Amino acid sequence: MKVVRGYKTELDLNNKQRTACLQHAGAARFAYNWALARSQEVYRTTGKRPNAIALHKELNALKKTDFPWMYGVSKCAPQEALRDLDNAYKHFFRRVELKKQGKYKGKLGFPTFKKKSKGIGSFRLTGSIHVFAHAVQLPRLGRLRFHEHNYIPTDAKILSATVSEQAGRWFVSIQVEEEHDTPVMTATSTIGVDLGIKTLATCSDGMIFANPRALKHAQKSLKRLERQKSRRKKGSKNRAKTCKRIAKQHARIANIRKDASHKLTSYLSKNHALIAIEDVHVAGMLKNHSLAQAVSDSNFGEIRRQLTYKAEWHGSHLVTVDRFYPSSKTCSGCGYVKAELSLQERTFICEQCGLVIDRDMNAAINLRDAAVSSIDTQNAYGERSAGLLNGVGETTLVELGTKGDVWALPHISMF
Repeated sequence: MKVVRGYKTELDLNNKQRTACLQHAGAARFAYNWALARSQEVYRTTGKRPNAIALHKELNALKKTDFPWMYGVSKCAPQEALRDLDNAYKHFFRRVELKKQGKYKGKLGFPTFKKKSKGIGSFRLTGSIHVFAHAVQLPRLGRLRFHEHNYIPTDAKILSATVSEQAGRWFVSIQVEEEHDTPVMTATSTIGVDLGIKTLATCSDGMIFANPRALKHAQKSLKRLERQKSRRKKGSKNRAKTCKRIAKQHARIANIRKDASHKLTSYLSKNHALIAIEDVHVAGMLKNHSLAQAVSDSNFGEIRRQLTYKAEWHGSHLVTVDRFYPSSKTCSGCGYVKAELSLQERTFICEQCGLVIDRDMNAAINLRDAAVSSIDTQNAYGERSAGLLNGVGETTLVELGTKGDVWALPHISMF
């Protein structure tokens, strides 16, 4: 099967190449802002918005007279920026339709102008791109050296290359189309995963992944740098130096968080055939100001996103259990459900069978059992339940046993 994948690595640029990348990023940012202003102007007069092709023709006509400096960069940089604006409008109108149907509660996200003060940004190139073991050949930029060698495949079909800047470091992301064999999962084990704040993930097999809490551990240095920034004069070089140090600190925090997420999701998708996680309501948890920062630092949404595509890569199955399923309150030994269980109680003690177990481990076992029952439950005649295999919708009622008893199982959605 064909898989579209992105490989991102750092670049080692000299001063001339760095200046050229800055020019390309500036041209892409200018084209985006110009197209957005022009779209709003045309819409106010005609009631219709021009697409990326019409804007590109108009911009090309103005290059000779108004913007001759744009001939110094690749034509792909402004062209791809106009396509990005088109996609931004499409997503905006998609969210508007969902809002009318009552299926979307967030911000609609109308396209806004890009500011250089918020970041240098990025630019995307297409066309003649060649990847070597130690460098990449890009249009108008020439051969740029990799910081890490032999990472990006040289024999895959290249779709595009995106060059971006982060905290003074330049990166390139190569999007390729690869031919992969159909994944065959050799593992047969199932696992339940309970995501948390104190411990990032507690697995039903006993494996525990510690939460690095990168933002919490960097709070002291970030506060000191922010105080230093507030005392610097706006527009001064010392203030710019402090801003760069803050950016480096935030980039390090993001990298630590990303590393922990990838290690967890890779372990789960490669070593287990069935992975069960809870459908955590992250947006609702962020409304609790006592937990908002810790929840954001734990990266729950990114973990689920990575598990979704990695499970497909490695041939495993990801099952999400409904958020209202009482995995923490249910005894994994006898099935007794507690009426109340506070967050301070880290040890689960069953009042019916006397089971004493760690709270997170108990929840992980319950999630695993719920996922297994959703797939392997059979009726008295040995037929698999179609309702459980579909698993999408409200609470599923399934007939089990010879007497036709009806059992209510939690909502399971399968990816």
